Amino acid sequence: MTRATVPVALGDRSYDIHIGPTVLAEAGALMAPLLRRKHTIIVTDETVAGLHLETLTASLDRAGIGHEAIVLPPGEGTKSVDQLSALLDRIFAIGIERGSTLTALGGGVIGDLVGFAAAIALRGIDFIQIPTTLLAQVDSSVGGKTGINVAAGKNLVGAFHQPRLVLADTTVLDTLPVRELRAGYAEIVKYGAIDDFPFFEWLETHGADLLDGDVAARIHAVKVSCEAKARIVAEDERESGRRALLNFGHTFGHALESATGYGSRLLHGEGVSIGMVMAFDLSARLGLCDGQDAARFARHLGELGLPTGPSSVPGVAWSARDLVGRMATDKKVKDGKLTFILARGIGSAFQTQDVDPADLTAVLEEAIAA
Repeated sequence: MTRATVPVALGDRSYDIHIGPTVLAEAGALMAPLLRRKHTIIVTDETVAGLHLETLTASLDRAGIGHEAIVLPPGEGTKSVDQLSALLDRIFAIGIERGSTLTALGGGVIGDLVGFAAAIALRGIDFIQIPTTLLAQVDSSVGGKTGINVAAGKNLVGAFHQPRLVLADTTVLDTLPVRELRAGYAEIVKYGAIDDFPFFEWLETHGADLLDGDVAARIHAVKVSCEAKARIVAEDERESGRRALLNFGHTFGHALESATGYGSRLLHGEGVSIGMVMAFDLSARLGLCDGQDAARFARHLGELGLPTGPSSVPGVAWSARDLVGRMATDKKVKDGKLTFILARGIGSAFQTQDVDPADLTAVLEEAIAA
């Protein structure tokens, strides 16, 4: 397999995800039919600009698409109110109208920020996602969730705003540090955990190949992940039901990220990795799944170099009470009760609010002590 296209079926807001090793060089030709103006504002960060901006702008030039570029600082700190305000000022200074299109070239931080800017500028303009990290290719670039972080928590300010197109070039993954690849892999394993046990089994065999650069394995994993997310988003675009399963591990993971200040000590995918292990441990404690499934899942993540417990993160004085308090600000809290995605086994996740706080605290304390 050298190329794949995955449709996201949302009626007149449907769009395609193009996956393959030459997608970025062909971006102009793929974008041109969708642009209402032959112009786009590219938003990227300093790291990605140095690696991939020239390839994109050359492709746009070949397609006769005008462009301006805005380059932002890298890192989770860019997903902030201040950076959003500054970005909007720069966009309006360049000049936009209702037919304008923003292009997000970068990882999840850039995609979330630019998508939110597109959602609120002139009450909504088009945007295109060009994800440059594995995590963004398989998760954050698909489905229309956009937003920023605030002091109270991660992604608490945002909007649902679907892109017009997603271009996932698997070649750009070669420029990622191994740590970033592993963080993205956590979101891939998530799809196996929630409802696709055969995919999890495939990952047990081929996950290391994917991380080592096997092109076919990468394309297959990105395609299967995007197909899974596309199906769920088509059923439940605004997370009123089944889409909540995509948050497996995230209630724990976001609390861990918050406790570390959303910095480089704990990447988002690493937080999700630890969070999924905690979700399986809580499921086993509640008698919902076999402890062997929980151990098998954690073992696979650990074998590929992902963290499986808070002790993997240096320099943090973890507190179960503090983490529970941080979970209380999660977007998924309903009627004052925490919502969890738990598992009856690998490939069988479900949503519940029926968790005794004592069991939650016990699992957190055990994880911290491990």
